[in-house]
Order: sequence, then structure tokens, then C-alpha cells
Amino acid sequence: QAFFCLLLCVPWGSSCPPSCQCTERAGAKAVLCSSRHLEEIPKDIPKDAVFLKLDANSITRIPSNAFRHLSHLEELDLSRNAIEKIDRAAFKGVAAGLRTLDLSSNRIRSIPKEALLALNAKLRLANNPWHCECALQEVLWEARLDPDSVQDITCHTAPREEYVGKPLLQVLDAGVNFCSVRQRTTDVAMFITMFGWFAMVIVYVICYVRHNREDTCKHVEYLKSLPSTQG
Repeated sequence: QAFFCLLLCVPWGSSCPPSCQCTERAGAKAVLCSSRHLEEIPKDIPKDAVFLKLDANSITRIPSNAFRHLSHLEELDLSRNAIEKIDRAAFKGVAAGLRTLDLSSNRIRSIPKEALLALNAKLRLANNPWHCECALQEVLWEARLDPDSVQDITCHTAPREEYVGKPLLQVLDAGVNFCSVRQRTTDVAMFITMFGWFAMVIVYVICYVRHNREDTCKHVEYLKSLPSTQG
């Protein structure tokens, strides 16, 4: 009876994932899942977790609403994983309260700006194989990046070879604007499309005029061939 009473009295929302360790830090719950060979984010993380360490695992993706039930979460460490994809709503539900988010040392090439710009957390994005583009530039300008790690956000690939291997901040300080490049590309594509339609209209008008001219000439020649009559 005492055993069943104990089971009923234990709050299931505070249970700890079997692959993790749960401790108290100054009255706040810390969930430690470092170096546990995890390939995905555990589903049964306690709802009252304030600190969550998932570093040094084999996680490859952060799906939508992965932390939505963790309304008390303030610090999230996802560094040293194999993360390649981050969904747009990956941090939905924790954006307001999160103070620190570490995504350094993963395999992230690009990230939807919507996933990060809603955060108030200090971001660590260093040591990823970034593709330097407009979305990453907007994140750099608008998000709260950890100043100690900004110089380690390096262009692994870029629209131009001369930017590869350089810190993104250095490239942008040199006057490069990846967003304007994309805008120019869009403008050129729109201009080519409009020019194509205009050329098609001109060709159609020319063909139409020539066809009517030929019909008119044939009709005139026919009239001339008729025997003339005197009134």
C-alpha cells in the first residue's frame, strides 16, 4: 500500500528521461543529457526544466515544437551534435523565456530566419559549415549573437569564391550585401521575363500585319485581273 501511495504521489511531469540526469541548481531543475549517444531530442523532458544540456550527441534535426512544453526553459545547449536541419517552428513556445541557445559546432549550412529572429536568447552559431546568404546576414544583424563567437561564423560556401573561409562579419564589413545580390537576381529574372513577353507580342503583331498585307495584295491582284466594265 505504501508503494502504490508513493507512485500516486510522485508527479509524473517531473520524471527524468532514462538517458539523462536531473539535478537541482539553485532551486531550478537542470536536465543533463550530454554525451548520451542521442539521435533525437528526448520526448519526456520534465516540463519544469530550466536548464537543458543536449550537447555532444548525434542529433541531426530540430523539428517543429520540439521544446514547446518547456515553458520554463532558459538555457539550451545543442552544441557538438550533427544538426543539419532546423524547422521554422523549432523553438516555438520557448522563444520568450530562453536566455541562451548554443548551436555551435554542428553541421548547419542554412537556417530559416523565422526560427531565430523571434528569440530573445543570446545565440552561439560558431563552427558550422555556413552558406553565406541573405537569411544568414539578416540573422547576424537582427539576432542577439554572443559577441565572443561572432568571429567564428565563417563562410564555408558563398556566391563568390573570394568570400569562402572568411568570417561573415568581415565580409559584411567590407560592404558585401547578400540580400541586395538576391534582389538584383530577382530583378534581372523579372526583366528577362517581361522582355520575353514583349518580344512575343511584337513578333505576333509583325506576323499579323504581314499576313494581312499578303491577303490584301492577293485581293488587289484578283480585282485587277477581272475584265473591266464601262458604266
